[in-house]
Amino acid sequence: MKNNKFKLLNPILHSQLRLAIISYLISNGPSSFNEIKDITGASSGNISVQLKKLEKCKYVTIEKGFLNNYQHTKVSITPIGLTAFEHYVKILKEYIE
Repeated sequence: MKNNKFKLLNPILHSQLRLAIISYLISNGPSSFNEIKDITGASSGNISVQLKKLEKCKYVTIEKGFLNNYQHTKVSITPIGLTAFEHYVKILKEYIE
């Protein structure tokens, strides 16, 4: 059996928007929904859908509450999400070696 160097990339992280969200959370720590929306330039609806997919895989946690009488959503990367991202980067590096 031939060793396949080119492993499949994680389809959850391979999405441009989800990868941007995870990368932002790694670089900046827990962030608000509005920060993520601003930094990605994506619509609220698209951000919501992508965050739900990441949450379903346990890559992020989403906390909803209020801040100064306004709805506030805080998104944080989980240890599972960080490990998945590190593995994704490792596979990308294998591609270019």
